[in-house]
Amino acid sequence: MKKIALIFDFDDTLAHDSTSAFLESIGVDVDKFWKEEVQLLDRDDWDPIPAYQFALIQLSKNRKENPITREMLQQFARKLKFHPGVTKVFENLRQYTASKYNEIGLEFYIISSGIGEIVRNTRIAKEFTDIWASEFHYDEHGAITFPKKVISFTDKTRYLFQVSKGIIGQQSRNNPFEVNRRVPYKDFRIKMEHMIFVGDGYTDVPCFSLIRRYNGVTFAVYDKHRQDRWGRAWNFMTDGRVSGVLSANYTIDSDLTRSLMMAIDSIAGKLLAEGE
Repeated sequence: MKKIALIFDFDDTLAHDSTSAFLESIGVDVDKFWKEEVQLLDRDDWDPIPAYQFALIQLSKNRKENPITREMLQQFARKLKFHPGVTKVFENLRQYTASKYNEIGLEFYIISSGIGEIVRNTRIAKEFTDIWASEFHYDEHGAITFPKKVISFTDKTRYLFQVSKGIIGQQSRNNPFEVNRRVPYKDFRIKMEHMIFVGDGYTDVPCFSLIRRYNGVTFAVYDKHRQDRWGRAWNFMTDGRVSGVLSANYTIDSDLTRSLMMAIDSIAGKLLAEGE
């Protein structure tokens, strides 16, 4: 069966920033954390993703009797709220694709710089063929101790190639060099032009650019209640990095869901033409 891959960033794409929401849930001053802890590291030439991971580990250590643990992250994940329509959009798009193209399958993926323990334990995690996100190592008590995996900027494109080559699922773990295996492009399981990527921020730019280069479809989304984010999303459009800029509303009749359906139609047309 021919495949279309619909790939999402997570934080501020499907839900509000989950790291900030988690910190707020345990009584941390979120603005102070990002401005006084993370941004100070950024100014010392840290990459933003390991900077926030390191700052979280330091915060956890300073909490002493109540460190940040895997269990805390998992419990929070189960309560995480999403943008409108997110919990139903996957089934809506599956049904749409199946009703029009019974010879084409639709797969969903997440590639996120956020905390994997949160992303993998949300209500929507079951919808995805695979999820990649930044990870922590945990000590014998379950507390975070060290960044285990950092997914930042161009790191995200590695996972686009894993989707393309079919290096997915549990069987793909513990073999980080497998993605470098030479595979002729004609033999890719899902080619880049058969991908749709939805993101919101600067860490998504390499994925936007790569998929656009191969004539795939990319959308930038923004929170309509956060005017400070509108300009960033618009710049992705004017820079030619995305196919469209839309409010992060995934309800059935929203412009975003309709645009995703049109993108599926466009890619399905290519796939069917290739089979002639």
